[in-house]
Amino acid sequence: MDDQYKSLTGTSFENNILFIGQYACPPNYFYRGNNVRNNYVIHYILDGEGTFSSANHPAVTLKKGDLFLLPKGVPCFYQADGQDPWKYFWIGLSGTKIKTMLNGSALGKQRYLRQVQNSQFFASLHQLFITLQKPSPLANDILVEALNYQMFYHLVTEYPAKGSHANTKAQQSLQLANYYLKENYQDSNCTIEDLCHHLNISRSYLYSLFKTQMNISPQKYLTHLRMTDAQQQLRNTDDPIQIISRRVGYKDEFTFSKAFKRYSGFSPKMYRQNQPY
Repeated sequence: MDDQYKSLTGTSFENNILFIGQYACPPNYFYRGNNVRNNYVIHYILDGEGTFSSANHPAVTLKKGDLFLLPKGVPCFYQADGQDPWKYFWIGLSGTKIKTMLNGSALGKQRYLRQVQNSQFFASLHQLFITLQKPSPLANDILVEALNYQMFYHLVTEYPAKGSHANTKAQQSLQLANYYLKENYQDSNCTIEDLCHHLNISRSYLYSLFKTQMNISPQKYLTHLRMTDAQQQLRNTDDPIQIISRRVGYKDEFTFSKAFKRYSGFSPKMYRQNQPY
């Protein structure tokens, strides 16, 4: 892959790869697009050097073996050197877990890392980039997801954020909330109010945890869990919609159908009919 861009169609809600690319920059090249991104982009420098800066951080010179991050919603500027312009590859990411995983690392705090080429983090990053260039049958999709999480695992273990601890009280509360919803969303009695009672925290605190760390409200996350399960059952089974609605936590088919249409834009019946066979 040389001077190429590839858009991807991943469907992971928590950790999704949107695009990849590689470019050998001409001297003094700088990105002329919107310098505030709607996603996260990791750049690894294969050769040459250049300058990188981001909001509230000083400009730094980075070279072969270094890596920099364009965080979501943060103004950034980067420019290739005039004499030895850099060549880099990049991976664009989105998802509810990306911010949390990045913030657990030095990359999330300072937005660049130096000389990572001999790390396990880089080995996973590079293997992920290579795998993403291949066709996407099921086996390759599974490998991509595994490598993506492996990359972040090595990032937070090899380059942890300064003074960070594996589990703060807020992180523990969020993990428990996630676990509770994933284990109980099929129960119609599972509500956000019930979750707050279970964790002994206020609804406003739970809301701030989800919005800060996952950029979604707890109620929308619960709805997402139920709807993705329902979509899978509608695609893969011939079970009546009434049965599916109860399996994913709704007491009646009417309420489920209204919620499903708000979520997907289709009624459950139309969604099932539109699936390719």
